Amino acid sequence: MTDVPTTEPLVLADDPRPRVRRLTLNRPAKRNAMSNSVRRVLFDELRRADQDNEVSVTVIRGAGPSFCSGYDLSPEPNDPLPRPIATRDGFWSRHLVEGWFEMMDMATPIIAQVHGYCLAGGSELAAACDLVYVAEDATIGYPPVRTMSSPDFLWQPWLLGWRRSMEAVLTGDSLTGVQAVEGGYANRAFPAAELEEEVLAVAERVAQIPGDLLALNKRTVHRALEAMGMRAGVRAGTELQALGLHQRSSQEYMPKLRSLGVKGAVEDRDSPFGDGRGGAGRSDSEAGHPTPEPN
Repeated sequence: MTDVPTTEPLVLADDPRPRVRRLTLNRPAKRNAMSNSVRRVLFDELRRADQDNEVSVTVIRGAGPSFCSGYDLSPEPNDPLPRPIATRDGFWSRHLVEGWFEMMDMATPIIAQVHGYCLAGGSELAAACDLVYVAEDATIGYPPVRTMSSPDFLWQPWLLGWRRSMEAVLTGDSLTGVQAVEGGYANRAFPAAELEEEVLAVAERVAQIPGDLLALNKRTVHRALEAMGMRAGVRAGTELQALGLHQRSSQEYMPKLRSLGVKGAVEDRDSPFGDGRGGAGRSDSEAGHPTPEPN
């Protein structure tokens, strides 16, 4: 179902510390699965924070038991995309990547506060942030590679390195928070009960640097990544992701989302691996790409 106006906004915004803006994904019943509406509101809030000279750092977190379980697998077809794009073959991953690049291009540093599930699109959202702090028992990964396609935003080679990224993409296995730090995806891991205060402490520390210097310092790192070919590699990945959705295995999986329902299809996907729904309950809208719209 589409997100309809309620008394609770899809994204909550507050200022928990001086010069710190905090954005909270607010679909806890769906483990903060990202519908188009959620992403549209999130980017509106990110832009608002980036344009506010009184904000030096932005924190993104999730309400309820998880940071973000992925893209909404049962999207409302009339819910418009958060950014305009011609809906030709491959548009989905291309428009997502442009959003993640927009976050990288913002002057304001962005921190991801990750707990619970951080899967598929959720792992992309955190990867697009400048700093990532995780709960030790978080679950971080990209299980859709098992049945649908390669990642929309191929962060794995850049954050995990050759061997670990290859293992992650070939198996679809997830990392704990501790393993994510060891592999290079996250900065540090904390006990879940301590995560919020630790993230705010880092945010306060970052916010002590003048905003103009923060913007310049952030840009230097991203310019270095661009020189290393990061953006060209990620954009090439969007073309392969689109190709993956045309493969026979992916085409055979798509009808299961309708015949078995999202829960059943995800359980069917993960049961041979002994993880996912076999290990802990998930919401109906989790850990995958939306069904592609017809061209």
